[in-house]
Amino acid sequence: MNKQEFLARLREGLGGLPQNDVEERLAFYDEMIEDRMEEGLSECEAVASIGSVDEIISQIVADVPLSKIVKEKIKPARQLKVWEILLLVLGSPIWLSLVIAAVAVIVSLYASLWAVVISLWAVFASLAASFVGCLLACFVFLAGGNATAGVATLAAGLVCAGLSIFAFYGCFGITRGIGICTKNIAIWVKKRFVK
Repeated sequence: MNKQEFLARLREGLGGLPQNDVEERLAFYDEMIEDRMEEGLSECEAVASIGSVDEIISQIVADVPLSKIVKEKIKPARQLKVWEILLLVLGSPIWLSLVIAAVAVIVSLYASLWAVVISLWAVFASLAASFVGCLLACFVFLAGGNATAGVATLAAGLVCAGLSIFAFYGCFGITRGIGICTKNIAIWVKKRFVK
């Protein structure tokens, strides 16, 4: 692929972004290709060394704030007519309530998901606290001369310690996975606005 094809595909993929951002990115990649050609690479090699157009578009879209993309998409191409404004106002009890309900459902599902994660972290914390409590109880039993209860309490504490280690890695993995999923959903939403 030559430089012009690369820049044309990049312009097409960034079509939903504000025009000044698109021009800024195009100038950046144009200069990058020129610099690599000055270093001795051919035009096709310079373009290939930059990477895939789709990956570049994904990275650019991920970096641009969603509010900026939405502002660009919401700009009206023309002035609304009086009858269109009237229909929007008269229909607002229906469409506005549906939008609010949809947002409320999405927010509640997301909050419920994080509530489960917080609960799992609470289980981890309780297992770790149980380990510490069992250790203290073991010393109390051993100091009181009750070796059997001390050993049993120590064994229970070690079980809690082992379970807390597993719980920590599980909670960490789930939290990280939900964070990655959230980021991917945000990028997906941005891409819907760009296209």
